[in-house]
Amino acid sequence: MGDIISIKDIDIEKKKVFIRCDFNVPQDDFLNITDHRRIHSAIPTIRYCLDRGCSIILASHLGRPNEISSRYSLDPIAKRLARLLNKEVIMAKDVIGEDAKNKVSNLQAGQILMLENVRFEKGEAKNDKNLAKELASMAQVYINDAFGVCHRAHASVEAITEFFDENHKGAGFLLQKEIDFATNLIKRPIRPFVAVVGGSKVSGKLQALTNLLPKVDKLIIGGGMAFTFLKALGHDVGNSLLEEDLLDEASRILAKGKNLGVKIYLPVDVVAAPSCSQESPMKFTPVQEIPSGWMGLDIGPASVRLFKEAISDAQTIWWNGPMGVFEIDKFSKGSIKMSHYISEGHATSVVGGGDTADVVARAGDADEMTFISTGGGASLELIEGKELPGIKVLRIKEN
Repeated sequence: MGDIISIKDIDIEKKKVFIRCDFNVPQDDFLNITDHRRIHSAIPTIRYCLDRGCSIILASHLGRPNEISSRYSLDPIAKRLARLLNKEVIMAKDVIGEDAKNKVSNLQAGQILMLENVRFEKGEAKNDKNLAKELASMAQVYINDAFGVCHRAHASVEAITEFFDENHKGAGFLLQKEIDFATNLIKRPIRPFVAVVGGSKVSGKLQALTNLLPKVDKLIIGGGMAFTFLKALGHDVGNSLLEEDLLDEASRILAKGKNLGVKIYLPVDVVAAPSCSQESPMKFTPVQEIPSGWMGLDIGPASVRLFKEAISDAQTIWWNGPMGVFEIDKFSKGSIKMSHYISEGHATSVVGGGDTADVVARAGDADEMTFISTGGGASLELIEGKELPGIKVLRIKEN
């Protein structure tokens, strides 16, 4: 595999630079940005370009819009970025329409233009060559700094790179940092290396679990996915989330762990409730005693103590996926406590983005973690050892 072309390898002096960012940030009902970490993370690359007299075109998606609507406009993001940079960010009314094109052609050195949500163009998710060509025609240099979408072959991430040669495309600082972190984590973890995996589905993390087993010393499994493993061990999990078709896979993973000498930890108790809501009655129960018709929605206090004990000697912790339905206060304790314990230890703590990053932010532990990835799915696929489409196209071709 060739090295990744970095923004530092490219002569960008006074050029028009197109930067694909990941500004897919959480917003409340009033479209206020509730966590601007992703916007903040893009600033080093933007400043680097500003310092070299570039004019900058920023592109990003936001959510999964089915139609063009103000609900998914990047306008609030342009405003927040302008405040963080203390500099005007010009907002285009469309992506490749008349307004965007006029503003691109009038863009002066040192100015920043934000295009509207790239997913307003149907061709974005289809990796459409024509859309990619239109976007590419706006600039002389292409920089990808959007780690969160590198696992998707989209027009502004993959197809667009065909229109730039190796001297005019590369990775921004955030993307570079993400790749370096994930590769070093897997190649040279300081042991004991503990993986803490949660979230609702085993299916999405199956490959990662299988690939991680030979590399980790301990594996802690929480969240909804734990019930498939508990069921595989013969427990009655009531109405808890269950992936019936993966029971054999779960048993295989447990057996493989045993053969490799990897210690696997599962919850010993849960917070159970008849339904997943804040109003629902709840009780702590051992995993052997989940009442019929009830469901486990968080790890219980004994599991929290057990997991705390298991990570106490860790030197490296990789955490991907919450321990319960953390969006509901009642069922967030397990995830919040895990966040505290992981952040308080001396281990190098790496958090796979998405929901896990939200948990850490909610727990107030973001500053204490060694590294919080800006991409959930992308970070998972890197750990799985996959070559991500958005990264593959930025490698130097080896002759």
